Formats: sequence, structure tokens, C-alpha cells
Amino acid sequence: MKFTNGFKLTSKASRRLPTEYFVLADAAFEGAVIGYLAGRPIREAVTDHDGLRYRFVGVAPRLPGGGFDVLALRSGEWIVLPGLVYAADAKESATPNEADRAA
Repeated sequence: MKFTNGFKLTSKASRRLPTEYFVLADAAFEGAVIGYLAGRPIREAVTDHDGLRYRFVGVAPRLPGGGFDVLALRSGEWIVLPGLVYAADAKESATPNEADRAA
């Protein structure tokens, strides 16, 4: 299964894109604490409301104005507030109902 964040951005795309399009909402943290950012723990993984699993890959880069640089995200990467980047984990996300999911 190939994960994408649903957006194909070009170099001409505005850096003023709504950050909400790139934030993984309702993420449930899982696993061990592997560090801290802004006084909050960084967990090794998160799951979304569909049960898809994502693993921690880094901290989201910021623009000079303070917003997230969403163009720096790779395919399958999402921002989890306060600014962590998690990537889809295809091995852990496979479920029996996978065929029922909309693409």
C-alpha cells in the first residue's frame, strides 16, 4: 500500500498553504517516549482515527514567519502538533478492512 498526503505541490506553489491540510488530526500517541519538544513528550508512533500507524521521523521545519514549511514534507509525511513529523508505516498500518478504504 502506498501512502500519500494527497497533495502534489510544485515549485510554483505558494508557501502560504493552509497548514491544516498537512496536520494529522486526532492522532493517538503510542509507544515509548523518545524525546521532548516544547516540554511535551515525543512518542515513537501515532495512530489516526482509521487505525493507520505513523512513525516519528523528525521535527517540522519552519518558515521565517514561524509557520510550518509544508513543502519540505515528503510523500506520506504528516505534521502532528506541536511540530513533529510522522511518516506512514505501511507494515504496521495494514488492516483486514484495507480493501474497504477509499483511496
